[in-house]
Amino acid sequence: MDPESTVTTCYRHPAVECHVRCTRCERHICPDCMREAPVGHQCPECVKEGARSARQARTIVGGRISTTPVVTYALFALNVLVYLAEAVRPELVDRFSMVGARLVDPDGGRYVYEGVYLGDFRTEGIVADEWERMLTSAFLHVSPFEGTFGILHLTMNMVVLWQLGRVVEPMLGRVRFAVLYLLSALGGSVLQLVFADPGQSAVGASGAVFGLAAAYYVLHRRVGADMGAVNRFMAFLLLWLVVSAGFTSWQGHLGGLLAGGALAFAYAYAPPGGRRTAVQAGACAGLVVLLAVTAAIKVSEMTGGGIPL
Repeated sequence: MDPESTVTTCYRHPAVECHVRCTRCERHICPDCMREAPVGHQCPECVKEGARSARQARTIVGGRISTTPVVTYALFALNVLVYLAEAVRPELVDRFSMVGARLVDPDGGRYVYEGVYLGDFRTEGIVADEWERMLTSAFLHVSPFEGTFGILHLTMNMVVLWQLGRVVEPMLGRVRFAVLYLLSALGGSVLQLVFADPGQSAVGASGAVFGLAAAYYVLHRRVGADMGAVNRFMAFLLLWLVVSAGFTSWQGHLGGLLAGGALAFAYAYAPPGGRRTAVQAGACAGLVVLLAVTAAIKVSEMTGGGIPL
């Protein structure tokens, strides 16, 4: 038989005669199996394989595209739930707020921390190895029955978190956004530890929120956006930092702003390509080390080698 007269059939439908080949695998395909391709047609299997191997879209900093700000919603809900828990159990604030060091007598009275103290007293705060306070304090807020602001404290932080989170999270991706939020909160606590009265209790998501604001500014500069509205927002935020310094923790605000801004800069300007993720991870690790060393040095200064009597 003449080879040129051999009938060719579709590899998926042997009963159907066809003369078109898949441009990728070169198997014959019938009209039902043809899929449009940039050049010619492809078979269904090659189309699926191409979709699996296609490069997925990424954010400006290399994160996965996330159209729904899930982390923002989760953080918002967590803050509100913790606030409700505070209303039921007010002692949670004392146990998990940011405190550098203070003394507590057997009756629960609190005193200024001293490196040398009587045996009936106990210490609480970071000097007592309660390091978790540095993060747990970022999810606590002033009780609605106490303080200058009451419930306004939570409301203001959550409004800003809601507005900024829905913009910043899609630009970073969920993982990078969550890391920036937590490290901004940690940065605020460290500056609180270093510069504030060690016995002063501090609570609030403000440090983390200020970190998001810094990221909002850095990322919009990175993409070349119109900076008019962004600059006005940042000017208002910095003005609030100064004005509120007399009755809020300016240390927490400034610490969050600096930590969030530094990390956002590392995210946004890391070299593209295979090294980008490594550089960003290295920046996160470097910031953690810097904050940990700073806190450890401060605690060492406060303890001063003192021992209980």
